[in-house]
Amino acid sequence: MSDTIAAISTAVGEAGIGIVRISGSEAFDIGSKIFKGVKVKSIEDFKSRRLTYGHIVDDEKILDEVLIVLMKGPYTYTREDMVEVYCHGGIISVKNILELILRKGVRLAEPGEFTKRAFLNGRLDLAQAEAVIDIIRSKTNKSMEVSLNQLEGSLSNKVKGIRDILLTMIAHVEVSIDFPDEDAEVSTLHDLENKALEVKEKISSLLATADRGKILRDGLNTIILGKPNVGKSSLLNAILRENRAIVTDVPGTTRDIIEEYINIDGIPLRIVDTAGIRDTSDIVEKIGVDKAKDIVNEADLIIAIFDLSRELTDDDKEILELIKDKKTIILLNKSDLPKKFDEDYFKNYIKDKEIITTSIASGLGIEQLENSIRNMFYAGEVEINSDIVVNNVRHKNQLEKAYNNIESFIKDIQNSVPIDCLEVDLKNCWENLGEISGDTISEDILDKIFSEFCIGK
Repeated sequence: MSDTIAAISTAVGEAGIGIVRISGSEAFDIGSKIFKGVKVKSIEDFKSRRLTYGHIVDDEKILDEVLIVLMKGPYTYTREDMVEVYCHGGIISVKNILELILRKGVRLAEPGEFTKRAFLNGRLDLAQAEAVIDIIRSKTNKSMEVSLNQLEGSLSNKVKGIRDILLTMIAHVEVSIDFPDEDAEVSTLHDLENKALEVKEKISSLLATADRGKILRDGLNTIILGKPNVGKSSLLNAILRENRAIVTDVPGTTRDIIEEYINIDGIPLRIVDTAGIRDTSDIVEKIGVDKAKDIVNEADLIIAIFDLSRELTDDDKEILELIKDKKTIILLNKSDLPKKFDEDYFKNYIKDKEIITTSIASGLGIEQLENSIRNMFYAGEVEINSDIVVNNVRHKNQLEKAYNNIESFIKDIQNSVPIDCLEVDLKNCWENLGEISGDTISEDILDKIFSEFCIGK
């Protein structure tokens, strides 16, 4: 925390501008050493938060024409003194400027270190800090809205409210232990049970949003499954509205996993085109087939495609076994060609799956498929545009731990467990919720969380 750090904060590649960011006690001093203003000659003359025009210079050599801004802490992203250099976008310009800054004794920032400093300096709590990376990775407007709400403190405030109730409960338990009175204890236990039921309901309502929150954050993990040449790659291209996957009449063209993100009415789909399921002697193709079978268990949704123009085979029946207990939409493709089997076979074999007759080549059934995915996602919908949606697996895990703690506490009261034995579950519940906001969390977990950020954030 005592080091001054720097990093490139814009993506690698050509762009209109690139940004190099410096944060720490020596930021202004470094800025004065590398920047030569056209009108403003001394850093003492700089106005905070005002862009100043000039050049980045290495000795007398001009590296780039830039705008620079100095921001005085604590009213900055990290609550430290900060300098940001706005140079021409491109790999060479930002790289040269960063290398110059590092030669002046500044350390290269670790992944997420700017945001980590914002957390450690009290500008953000941990849930808000994690929302920053969620905003960057948002794939739809809905996921962006959820992350922005979390950055504004919607989840943090809810968790703080629950922890305040728990803290009051812990205080009551400790008072009852220190000043035992039989009548007061009965009254206290009754009040504690009511409060615990309230806490349980509040945690449960947050957990109810977690599955859809995870999908909004990471995408609905959707697998396209079928034999070779049934239309898997054609379906991927049709949904993407572009020729992403190679389509040929040669069986086994797709040998590896092809993954893309698409947006259906605000629902992000991480859609995966797999190798065709069949018994093959080709070593490379077999690896692809095995990978396709392995990822079936990880899928939130499977789109299984069967070819109406070909007889059903053992490979088709193997696919039916793979999807039997999975959330699946079945497509009976190539309906424009003469049919070689009866569609009723599927209706009798798998009664709980939606079956759509398609001709992917002509676009028939694509809109119906998208509507089915939309309806499946929003069935029994928790209001996605509500202020609070749990979209982080770590948060869900901590809420589940807290839920188990408060449930155990309620059972202990109902089983007449002595009051001095009740405090452990309450404190564990309070601490597990505190790990969401970062009030009770280890350094190892912090390092793990921020290691997933990009270096410049």
